Amino acid sequence: MEMQNDFDRLLFFEHARRSAEVTYAKNPLDTENLTRWAGALLELSNFQSVQESKVMIKDAISKLDEVLAIDPKKHDALWCMGNAQTSYAFLTPAKDEAKGYFDSAYTYFQHALDEDPGNELYRKSFEVSIKAPELHSELHKQGFSQQAMGPAAASGGPSSSSSVKGPKAQKSSDLKYDIFGWVILAVTIVAWVGFSKSNVPSPPPR
Repeated sequence: MEMQNDFDRLLFFEHARRSAEVTYAKNPLDTENLTRWAGALLELSNFQSVQESKVMIKDAISKLDEVLAIDPKKHDALWCMGNAQTSYAFLTPAKDEAKGYFDSAYTYFQHALDEDPGNELYRKSFEVSIKAPELHSELHKQGFSQQAMGPAAASGGPSSSSSVKGPKAQKSSDLKYDIFGWVILAVTIVAWVGFSKSNVPSPPPR
């Protein structure tokens, strides 16, 4: 059942990405469309290999740059940018390089919260972003990128498979959920809400 859900998600967000491309060609200044496009790319990046994910996340970041150039106070785009920066950081093994992305994410989450102070999702993202560099170090110390990122990206979930068994594997799995659970779930919620508001037509029946 989970595989079916993943496949449905893949179809949905691929369709949304293509719809956003069409809309962009008609109106490149539509910030809602650009934000949805970036959200779809972030979702689709979960189904790719590590390198392909990084390319897709960079593409999402470029879309969000366009949004924020038009409307620097658009809080959902600021929040989405924070998620993109966080996702890219976790795919980056080098601690110093990853820190730059974590720092950016922290700043974007803070700006999103400043623009919409009552948003609990933004607040949670901001709070967790403080712990992110520490979690990154722990995961990469355990060989997370080699052990889990490839299979996770390919199957669409951070908890996919691990070659390590026992308590250590359980700890690693728990950490992965700590990091990715809020990011992926939150992105999914916002993206689905955004797409439903935009009346994106349903994918053709299979």
